[in-house]
Amino acid sequence: MIDYDNHPATPSVLARLAALKTAPTPDLKQQWRDLFETEPPPYNRRFLESRLAYRIQELAHGGLTKDTVARLEALAKQIDRGGSTGKARASVRPIAGTRLIREFNGVEHCVTVRGDD
Repeated sequence: MIDYDNHPATPSVLARLAALKTAPTPDLKQQWRDLFETEPPPYNRRFLESRLAYRIQELAHGGLTKDTVARLEALAKQIDRGGSTGKARASVRPIAGTRLIREFNGVEHCVTVRGDD
């Protein structure tokens, strides 16, 4: 078992992750350039934060295993063969009874998933 409290990369990784929330957007974009060696995409701040957080952890602790990458590629090919209406697409739908709740402009919207189409 890894002792994360005493792991050598943990303090710097945790500090970098925490700093993402308060960093100005131009700083996030510069970090993107440094970590990905590409121009940042024109997406919102939350996307930049989440991708940067993943990349920081990936570089510090390692990425996906070869087996996991191979499995994901196989699943992607399976979905491509089935098209957008393939079997895998149906499994992405939420289960009947699931409640989806979002707040927009101070108003809470709630949708309950029904079993019938």
